[in-house]
Amino acid sequence: MTVHATPGRHVLADFRGVRADLLTDPLALERQLIEAAQAAGAHVLSAHFHHFGAGAGVTGVVMLSESHISIHSWPEHCYAALDIFMCGAARPELALSHLRDRLAPESVRVTTVARG
Repeated sequence: MTVHATPGRHVLADFRGVRADLLTDPLALERQLIEAAQAAGAHVLSAHFHHFGAGAGVTGVVMLSESHISIHSWPEHCYAALDIFMCGAARPELALSHLRDRLAPESVRVTTVARG
């Protein structure tokens, strides 16, 4: 197990320039966030995603033993806000990398906060 200086790391990411069709499918986004959690070494407890209707975005959260990953998307702006909070040996940067590969944003802004 990897020990970090703080109990958790919280990664906030703004994905801009994402193809709109990638931001409207709640099942695909759920699958991608679950895969991201697994890539980070986290353990999935449950997931809940909601689609706001035709052409609209998705909000969703994957609850983890190590905390959570969430997304809120605005396809009309080709934008997604991601929130990745993990503790213990889980590596949120690996989850972020996985989602970056799947959603292929044109630009990414990341803020990482040590928690605890």
